[in-house]
Amino acid sequence: MRTYQVGYFVGSLSSTSINRVLSRALIRLAPQDMEFTEIPIGGLPLYSPDFDAAYPPEATALKAAVARSDALLFVTPEYNRSIPGALKNAIDWASRPWGENSFDHVPAAVIGASIGQIGTAVAQQSLRAVLSYCNARQMTAPEAYVHYRPEVFEDDGEVTDDSTAAFLAGFMQEFRTHVERVLTVLPRG
Repeated sequence: MRTYQVGYFVGSLSSTSINRVLSRALIRLAPQDMEFTEIPIGGLPLYSPDFDAAYPPEATALKAAVARSDALLFVTPEYNRSIPGALKNAIDWASRPWGENSFDHVPAAVIGASIGQIGTAVAQQSLRAVLSYCNARQMTAPEAYVHYRPEVFEDDGEVTDDSTAAFLAGFMQEFRTHVERVLTVLPRG
């Protein structure tokens, strides 16, 4: 059986990010044939086309991490009804220079958690628009706008509510199926 290498982005730079906790839960609940590696975004300088001729090492490492991934999982908070600047900056670096878009045809899924009732619905729509432009092959369903409650999510990723755990496990199973289907038609590397 093939093992899928999944790179994942946590959109928040906070050391106490609830989306980092959500990412741990998703990894725990994912099918066994998926291996996860976080793609860090906190050390990237702000993108500028001035760097296109000579990428800094942090941006080169980012593009290499995306290239090593069979698929990408984006776990993002919502900042001011959109995605965090650090995540957008990482996407800008990985999708440039022109003609070297690292997201082209990569299977991807988007999810996020918030303490608010609508989860990260607006941020996810913003992120989906950016990823569509970058030609990522997005899983469109199920959508997952997670209402984060500390009594449901342990810091290590354990989910204490059975219905929430079942929903997230189902999301990850759908993501795995999506990855397999996309890679069947559009193999990586």
